[in-house]
Amino acid sequence: MPFTRIPVFPAKSAIVLALALTMAGCAVGPNYKRPDTAVPASYKEAPEGWKVAQPSDRVDRGNWWAIYNDPQLNDLETRLNASNQTIAQFAAAYRQSRALVSEARSAYFPTLGLSASGSRAGSSSRSTSTVSSGRGISNNYDLSLDASWEPDLWGTVSRTVGAQRAGEQSAAADLANARLSAQGTLGQTYFQLRSLDAQQKLLDDTVAAYQRTLQLTQNQYAQGTAARSDVIQAQTQLQSAQASAIDNGVARAQFEHAIAVLVGEPASTFSLAPSPLDATPPDMPLQLPSAILERRPDIASAERKAAQANEQIGVAIAAFFPTLTLSATGGFQSSIFSQLLTAPSRFWTLGPDLAATIFDGGLRAAQTEAARASYDSAVATYRLAVLTAFQDVEDNLASQRILANEIGIQQQAVASAQQALAIVTNQYKSGTVGFINVLTAQTTAFTAEQKLANIAGERMVSSVGLIKALGGGWDTAQMDQETGSAVAPEAAAPVPASGVVVKGSSAALNPRQSSSTVAAESGDTAKE
Repeated sequence: MPFTRIPVFPAKSAIVLALALTMAGCAVGPNYKRPDTAVPASYKEAPEGWKVAQPSDRVDRGNWWAIYNDPQLNDLETRLNASNQTIAQFAAAYRQSRALVSEARSAYFPTLGLSASGSRAGSSSRSTSTVSSGRGISNNYDLSLDASWEPDLWGTVSRTVGAQRAGEQSAAADLANARLSAQGTLGQTYFQLRSLDAQQKLLDDTVAAYQRTLQLTQNQYAQGTAARSDVIQAQTQLQSAQASAIDNGVARAQFEHAIAVLVGEPASTFSLAPSPLDATPPDMPLQLPSAILERRPDIASAERKAAQANEQIGVAIAAFFPTLTLSATGGFQSSIFSQLLTAPSRFWTLGPDLAATIFDGGLRAAQTEAARASYDSAVATYRLAVLTAFQDVEDNLASQRILANEIGIQQQAVASAQQALAIVTNQYKSGTVGFINVLTAQTTAFTAEQKLANIAGERMVSSVGLIKALGGGWDTAQMDQETGSAVAPEAAAPVPASGVVVKGSSAALNPRQSSSTVAAESGDTAKE
């Protein structure tokens, strides 16, 4: 006779199924709320003259480096966005996190399986309950379709999906942070290289000036109005300047090689033509401190990691409750292959399976405690990221303010040193002062000009650091817009938002989303 399995009574199955569907979606565990953190009302280091911006004062800042109006920098940033390998690594991690979300969502649906098998067995005695093809030999053929589904009674699946979704958003922010970091590093390295180009020009001009001084001293010595020691001192000064000019090339080559790596090219095939730095920092972007929470991708990533850790608490708590599995099987089974797909060979089963862990030696309690500790750690990491961000902004604001004052005084010092050098040189030509006075004046003038060039480079590097500290051209709305590509996403259209800019600035930059809008997007993702 054909093999038949006893089915569960349909009415009872319907009751169990209805109960499971009613209870599904009841998630246990705490719902997520973004952790509180201290946000100052204003920046301590903001220079005088900064004011709250009006929407008309603000422009989109997707490609933030365009504010410097440097075509070479624009080209390098474009190449970096397409070819930087660090960005490519984080892009791959983001694509992986998206796949994990899909993997978690698959648990919402039943699992279907198809199986087919055939077997032939032999024994010393002939079985009376099966049809055999020979003494002691039996055949069995089976074709079945299996289905099983575990309703999400306690929110295990929804919490897992929420955790993976938060992880995806965190990975998107990590990708944006890697991109912003690489862009900022490229901008700072570029301006450092251009600062060295300016110093190289200064060194070359100084070498030429020292050569003229040596020629003058040699003429004075030939006429008997200068000592041989003056000629030797002039030669020494010239040779020292020539050595410094050569040494400057070492640092420039290293910066050039660093830029090559950032844009994804071999250092051996990459070069930048010298171009002395002659730019000054544009009016710097600044928004209210509260906007930093939405503008910095590293802060957004830390906040999403806290949300992910919160969801894991619910997953751990759900393990205390029983699980219900609904399963069904149907198919054909026969000992004669030719009769496999006939009505008498059919069978089916349908029934629930309720399982619960009674004793686990404290395993689930320990896992829940570990999940809570992990959440506390993520919250602390988030708050530290916020504090570090404000420190970063304040550091760069202070740098901009102090360097702006310093460069004004240094420009006066250069003018005074050049004037003193001209006077001393004329006095030396007339024979009223010794050559040592000329050497001192030349050294003072060169040192002042070199310091001025250094400060100019530091100001440009600091201005890039300030834009980077403010989040560049990113906001949290882009966490759901990342494509996983290494190319930066296109900037969204600007929307009115509050902020701070330099008074009278025509190049001020602007966040594209208010804090309230972002808070609504990044709020509670867990189900009740």
